[in-house]
Amino acid sequence: MIVVHHLNNSRSQRVLWLLEELGIEYEIKFYERDEKTMLAPTSLREVHPLGKSPVITDADETVAESGAIIEYIVSRYGNGRLIPPSATKERLRYTYWLHYAEGSAMPPLVMNLVFNRFGVGDSSINEGFIAPQIKLHFDYIEGELNKSTWFAGEEFTAADIQMSFPLEIVAMQAELISSRPKIKQFIERIHTRPAYERALERGGRYDFANSI
Repeated sequence: MIVVHHLNNSRSQRVLWLLEELGIEYEIKFYERDEKTMLAPTSLREVHPLGKSPVITDADETVAESGAIIEYIVSRYGNGRLIPPSATKERLRYTYWLHYAEGSAMPPLVMNLVFNRFGVGDSSINEGFIAPQIKLHFDYIEGELNKSTWFAGEEFTAADIQMSFPLEIVAMQAELISSRPKIKQFIERIHTRPAYERALERGGRYDFANSI
């Protein structure tokens, strides 16, 4: 059985949601962030050397990184669900967004978090680089959501689960979400999905679920 090593208020919430969407049985091992540093506890290093979440174990397999975990679960347990057919435009878009979420969307958000929380650097870094990058990426995402209901097309896929985390972070800032109605509508749609709600019930506190 899959064990999700679940850190509070983290990307691992997406893994719980995916498993609920697919109706797969799983167990949760809970970890709590350090209240001062917000880092994961060192006990996670016993599961994976980097000591970060998400990470899952499945029999003798250990899989880390959100995108790799989603690919593993969908390919091994999905039976064709939550992924477009191969050799289609939708499949290409699916693959793109599955990797874009962490490869492109999250870096400026993480930089912004570090800058604001720990006072790293000066305001020119934020004004000259971080803020423009966030605007660039989320204007782009807003435009892409004008093209279809979901990221890969008109059908909900695991790529939407992967993209939920950066969008929920952005939605915590009213000035960023107010001018992006398509992103706001996307978040409202995912928050009403029964599987999303079940994942919250099992996973515990997840502040980003209240982002709108």
